[in-house]
Amino acid sequence: MNKVDKYDVIILGAGAAGLFCAITAARRGLSVLVLEKSNKVGKKILMSGGGRCNFTNLFISAENFISSNSHFCKSALARFTQWDFIDLVEKYNIEYEERKHGQLFCINSSKDILSMLLRECDDAGVQIKTHVDLDIVENLSTSESFFKLSLSHTGQEIKKDEFFCKSLVVATGALSIPTLGGSGRGYDIADQFGVKLRPRSAGLVPLMFDGSMKEFCESLSGVSIKVEISCEGKTFEEQLLFTHRGISGPAVLQISNYWKKGVAVEINLMPKDDAAKLLRSFKDKNPSKNLNNSLKSYFPKALIFALQKVFWPDSEDNLMAEFSNKQLSAIGEKLNKWIIYPSESEGYRKAEVTLGGVDTDELSSKSMECKRQSGLFFIGEVVDVTGHLGGYNFQWAWSSGYAAGLSV
Repeated sequence: MNKVDKYDVIILGAGAAGLFCAITAARRGLSVLVLEKSNKVGKKILMSGGGRCNFTNLFISAENFISSNSHFCKSALARFTQWDFIDLVEKYNIEYEERKHGQLFCINSSKDILSMLLRECDDAGVQIKTHVDLDIVENLSTSESFFKLSLSHTGQEIKKDEFFCKSLVVATGALSIPTLGGSGRGYDIADQFGVKLRPRSAGLVPLMFDGSMKEFCESLSGVSIKVEISCEGKTFEEQLLFTHRGISGPAVLQISNYWKKGVAVEINLMPKDDAAKLLRSFKDKNPSKNLNNSLKSYFPKALIFALQKVFWPDSEDNLMAEFSNKQLSAIGEKLNKWIIYPSESEGYRKAEVTLGGVDTDELSSKSMECKRQSGLFFIGEVVDVTGHLGGYNFQWAWSSGYAAGLSV
């Protein structure tokens, strides 16, 4: 071994949660080392929000999060709120804007948020190492150091190091978007220390179809429409985007957190209207128009043509007067309640988050410390707390990182 170093705190993962935990702990005067496997820090921060980083939301509550314990996130979210993070953003004069549903985005670039975090790390004396692979974690249970980490530096030449720490924070992220460093390493550490895990699955992810429905979506690839989408008792009103594999867009990403294989998804293509009533009114007002033309101000032309082939296949050229009220009511009901069955999701490759993870029953909601192993903490996405789309997952990263940073 080339080197031996001791720290108060070692944090595995230089993403949003890991960096914020490091800042919080170092501000308390602790020696903090952050270890990152990839070649640079904050990759997910940089790509988020289309490069503008949706860093939090004005309206944060426990209802915006999915967990086996719906109350677990409340303590951390209350200790470090969206307003606290906004204060930090404003301290650095970062320009931001509010978009729909209270979402806050950088006006210029996600780099502004990452630069702010790295400046805070630097000012607090946080050390950060990249290109570091964790080989072994050992529990020493001594008064001076609880953990020993054996590492490989994966730069141009492989180099081995040993590090010791009193507190070990697992902020490794999860399985989503492996190209940005997502992995199951945090789950391996949980397993090693006997920490229970909840089943994992891809979240905030596009949905796919096979057969005729895949062909339907493929023919509309790139077409977007605002819909109301429902599954398993949850409903969102957002944009839906057709893709060459299926459906995506904010509406679909939101509902994907609740969808399971074999379960139906219900789409209201006209959420502001009683479609059956509307179609009958078309007939009364413009009986000499055909249905396709009557819908032009409601749907993109390509979508009308595709729906016609599915919902009124034998009546393309029919004038409104030629439809019975019963036929129009049946078509309207389908427009307001289109039942579809996705074949699968696009998986972790396209997922923005991972559902499930470290069981919240294993952690203190106040400190994020593992109940069965002193000095071991889990924060961010590796924990079984997943936010809706819209800045909630970043807020969980800041809040859980802060809670652990105060307790390490």
